[in-house]
Amino acid sequence: MAKGRIAIVQEGSPVLRGKAKPVLLPDIGSKHVREVVLQMKHALAGEADGVAIAAPQIGVPLRIFVVARNAFVIANEEKRRGGKAVALTTAEKDLTCINPEITKLSKKKVKLPEGCLSVRWTYGNTLRHEKVTLHAYDEHGKRFTYGGSGLIAQIFQHETDHLNGTLFTDHATDLETLTPEQIAEIEEKQKKQHGK
Repeated sequence: MAKGRIAIVQEGSPVLRGKAKPVLLPDIGSKHVREVVLQMKHALAGEADGVAIAAPQIGVPLRIFVVARNAFVIANEEKRRGGKAVALTTAEKDLTCINPEITKLSKKKVKLPEGCLSVRWTYGNTLRHEKVTLHAYDEHGKRFTYGGSGLIAQIFQHETDHLNGTLFTDHATDLETLTPEQIAEIEEKQKKQHGK
């Protein structure tokens, strides 16, 4: 795994605006693809507020994204707070999605707050489908289907947008960028949480 912090590509870089290339099925288990996935996980782990990352965000134009294990914990907490009965199980590890395809979208859409590690410290509201079904391959080449709602559905749509060269700011409303003071406060909290 890469040592040190892996830089997240920021808005303005051409790699964020291109359509990512599919990973050839025989290449899924290759050393190159494994290294890309490890770098993505490492970059994501370095961002306390990150819940997912797409390969173009580390400068690699491949159709891969990773959802942090913590995103499933947050999603379950949100469901519990909403009074919905949910299983107490959560993902045991990050979810790697190679060549993901959203195959089903709910008709109902919801307006949700959203941010992005590649448009750092800017937030807005996006209209997203409430539920989605995703087909993808894991890092071992096994095809899987995952149905998600709420935060997980939002993440699947946001990351798929990245793979198609779209940023959330392209369709978000009420965009707001944090002040340097707000950013410093958040970074200080993150340092305390991570013991850095």
